[in-house]
Amino acid sequence: MESRIRPKIAICYDFDKTLSPDDMQTFTLIPSFGIDKAAFWKASNELAVENRMDKNLAWMYELIRFSRFNDRSLRRDYFRQAGANVPLYQGVETWFDAVNACAAQSGLDAEHYIISSGLKEIIEGSPIARHFARIYASSYYYNADDVAVWPAQAINYTNKTQYIFRIAKGFLEEYDDRVNDSMPDGDLRIPYENIVYIGDSETDIPCMRLVKSKGGYSIGVYDPIKNNRSRVYQLFNDNRINFYAPADYSNESELFRFMQKIICDIAAKEQIKAEKQRLAAPAEAYCRQANIEAIAATYGNSLSGKKAPEL
Repeated sequence: MESRIRPKIAICYDFDKTLSPDDMQTFTLIPSFGIDKAAFWKASNELAVENRMDKNLAWMYELIRFSRFNDRSLRRDYFRQAGANVPLYQGVETWFDAVNACAAQSGLDAEHYIISSGLKEIIEGSPIARHFARIYASSYYYNADDVAVWPAQAINYTNKTQYIFRIAKGFLEEYDDRVNDSMPDGDLRIPYENIVYIGDSETDIPCMRLVKSKGGYSIGVYDPIKNNRSRVYQLFNDNRINFYAPADYSNESELFRFMQKIICDIAAKEQIKAEKQRLAAPAEAYCRQANIEAIAATYGNSLSGKKAPEL
């Protein structure tokens, strides 16, 4: 018996303050240079304002500048080592396997993606990196000595949305311009309604709004210790998100309960699609046959190629 390809779902995550309690640079890189984090972000933001500069490009430049000032090269393996020490919210390390198992029980294959303004190389060094099909985040270009010399990707809140389109269409490489091509919904690798986006703040609004407007699901999370819900309340009131919950990823959490419901909803819709496709084949065949018979009845012998008898 031929095995049926299971429908896919994609769960997309911001990283800083969504999976981790703070900015990854604040926890790792900045302290390693002996720099006060408040001073670093003040200098970075001032650089951006004074030069009409993207804020992500500004902090990426500041890291290079501080590294040279401290005579410490920004090597790729240095970033990845820093990533091993990035703290994560409760339950994050077991979340992915639990979601995969829940999806599989419902006849779905789950894929996980990062879409973050943080640094890709740090995320790649984190203990959860292996769970992601792709990590879309800001990154550096490295010279022959594997030292960061120039930004390769700078991801901000507006250009995050392109990665939703890449995931849906299957054009996953950052340089693939086919992401801009029109594609019928039936040809999508992952339908938009099978995409979930999880984020924490205003910087996630474009992705949240895009996913939700196309029938997918957006979830806002907040720090369970600080318990500041003002952002998620505003996002919910503005119709940007479907759900909000504390950033607790354990199996007993409200967030996991929402994810179970979303998976069940997607699975039910996929089952309805499959039933409609099953019914469509004989219905279309009937219509084709009926059209052929109607044409034959209308034109009669002229279709047979025989000459009509003379009167």
